[in-house]
Amino acid sequence: MLSRQDEICSNAQDSGPVGSSMNDSSNRREQVDQLLEAMRDGNDEARHELTPLIYDELRRLAHSSLRYERNDHTLRTTALVNEAYMRLVKSPSQDWKNRAYFFGAAARAMRQILIQHRRSRSSLKRSSDERRDVDIESVSRPEDSTLICLDEALYELERVSKTQADIVEKHYFAGLTLEEIAEVMNISLSTVKRQWRHAKAWLRREMGS
Repeated sequence: MLSRQDEICSNAQDSGPVGSSMNDSSNRREQVDQLLEAMRDGNDEARHELTPLIYDELRRLAHSSLRYERNDHTLRTTALVNEAYMRLVKSPSQDWKNRAYFFGAAARAMRQILIQHRRSRSSLKRSSDERRDVDIESVSRPEDSTLICLDEALYELERVSKTQADIVEKHYFAGLTLEEIAEVMNISLSTVKRQWRHAKAWLRREMGS
């Protein structure tokens, strides 16, 4: 019998390439939304049908999320996808109203997994007195402590504006462009750009950069 992770990979491979979900047809989007609704209603078969439709996009999110990690990082794209997916399907709260909510939850799950790994690694460094000072400006090559500080600041930003926190999470952690975020969140690009500017200004003040 296949394990849940083997099932995820098997279903995705059987489905063939589907391309970036940012360019999905409206029919595919509607199908994903319908399957998510069926899952909320307790339909287990819907999960099996959903997997091949969203797996490629989950891999793309995972690949983007891993772009800041070192070459010797223990998580790889497939492992991150599987761990995030397992968290999602096992979550007691699966109120994913549509595709945007689902991929937002997936981005959050991947962020939490990677931050946990960063915290563990940072803890090991502190025990050896090897921790470096946080460099907020080096966003293209962030230290563990930089991303951990950003993660903590995002929880505070979420209290101020959940929209801004979601945009930062999707842009910085999941690697989506502002155009992709507008499409996923179903809001205008001008709104995304405006909220992104406000979020950056807030984070600069909060993180003391």
